[in-house]
Amino acid sequence: MKKIQIGFILTFVLGMGLIFGTVAQNQGYKIGDVATDFKLQSVDGSWVSLPENAKGAMVIFSCNTCPYVVAYEDRMIDLHKKYAPKGYPVIAINANDAKVSPGDSFNKMKERSKSKKFLFAYVHDQSQEVIKAYGGLRTPHVYLLHKEGDDFIVKYIGAIDNNYQDPNGVTEKYVERALDDVMNGRKVAVESTKAIGCTIKWTKKAE
Repeated sequence: MKKIQIGFILTFVLGMGLIFGTVAQNQGYKIGDVATDFKLQSVDGSWVSLPENAKGAMVIFSCNTCPYVVAYEDRMIDLHKKYAPKGYPVIAINANDAKVSPGDSFNKMKERSKSKKFLFAYVHDQSQEVIKAYGGLRTPHVYLLHKEGDDFIVKYIGAIDNNYQDPNGVTEKYVERALDDVMNGRKVAVESTKAIGCTIKWTKKAE
């Protein structure tokens, strides 16, 4: 009888875990959703929102300390150089809690932006409200937005490419391919990929 009870409890716990895991995965934007605008402070002191006069944006959840981000920073700069003039700038958002990860403080963001000479907006999601709305899980995590009328529609979610370790070893440039599809009026061939990177440093709840 005891074995049956234990088996039932384990089955129940596993089942609830799957349910809650599915709920967690379903949070945030999906392809085709309208992205809500935001207003976040940039390292240059300005306040940044989704660009009204652009065709879209590459929203990338980023940070200072993740080695995956460090490996991608030059590629993020190159993406901005190539596509910002075409109407799709990079907006990098750091949502990590500085109390959990001191290297991701706003002052450290300023230092990183200056040392790497970021050409794109690097903004601070201190409340973590924006990343929760998007459903970002990793750094870097890309959301390609395309403007249709007054709405910014999510067209691609995932990784920048398929090789974070070696830029020369990349065989699939996911973001660039998605951008080319969008700019040429085609349905995005690969709408989502798995974001590879560090987990978000969430604010710890007060006990």
